[in-house]
Amino acid sequence: MNQKNDDTILDVKDLKMYFPVTRGLLRRKVADVKAVDGVAFKLKRGETMGLVGESGCGKTTIGRCVLGLYRPSAGEIVFNGQDIAGFPEKKLRDVRRNMALIFQDPYSSLDPRQSAGSIVGEPLLIHKVTMAKSDYRERVEQLFRIVGLDSSMSDRFPHEFSGGQRQRIGVARALACSPHLIVCDEPISALDVSIQAQIINLLEELQSKSAGLSYLFIAHDLSVVRHISDRVAVMYLGRIVEICKSRVLYENPLHPYTRALLSAVPIADPVVESTRERIILKGEVPSPLNPPPGCSFHPRCFVAIPECSQGVPGLQDVGEGHEVACIRVPGYKRTF
Repeated sequence: MNQKNDDTILDVKDLKMYFPVTRGLLRRKVADVKAVDGVAFKLKRGETMGLVGESGCGKTTIGRCVLGLYRPSAGEIVFNGQDIAGFPEKKLRDVRRNMALIFQDPYSSLDPRQSAGSIVGEPLLIHKVTMAKSDYRERVEQLFRIVGLDSSMSDRFPHEFSGGQRQRIGVARALACSPHLIVCDEPISALDVSIQAQIINLLEELQSKSAGLSYLFIAHDLSVVRHISDRVAVMYLGRIVEICKSRVLYENPLHPYTRALLSAVPIADPVVESTRERIILKGEVPSPLNPPPGCSFHPRCFVAIPECSQGVPGLQDVGEGHEVACIRVPGYKRTF
């Protein structure tokens, strides 16, 4: 049933995504790669949530599960009041009209054999949004103008555009069906810094003009996430370790991993840069094939104690909606 009075557009509950590891001629399963292991968060209408963490922590896997590209091993994905985690493919197609994806690489995500106009207009045909040719052309021209491109460019092919222009085409394609949720999978990491700012500003402008448009913004650049996000969730080895408002996270990070990440972000002021605390993590990220017992971060943690290996700390509100998963944080109550 659609919860029209609820301002939550996406509610992810205990999401798990395990990929089987097989061996032998009979492809017998011998283990699981725990890409996502018990993730939970909520996204409100009109909100942008940043999802950050090191490469391989499960950010993109969460995005693909939300879009129905992966079928989760366990958990719920409640979108617009419906748990879509177990939806069959035919039923998912109707839901996907209200979802969209902006890809990371603007070079490989556009079909080189299609014109820019047909790339942008393809979702309109797939979801049967426009039936008349005149309506189709008018909508494509409108989408080009919305993202700051001249509609006369619609007959050009992807190789005739710059990287920033290609990503604008990707944004236009994502907006084609007027979705409620857009998953932005590192949409600016392959672009020059000056172009990154243009795309970020474009996304913010589109959100301000579209009532209820929500972003799940996946990135590893904390400075970009700070600029665009209302709330930020920090991931480590398949789990969310801290989640709170963007301003609070940057002013008062609580989890040791978050503190280490933020200490690596360069600051323009040379005086502050030379005097601030630098946290250098030791060792390597453990394998999701064989995660360590207890808190997965404890082998690299600079404040770890023996109890950290005895149980997995869950997210806990330590005040004003600031959730953290660490027994070493003041106010955190151990449950194991």
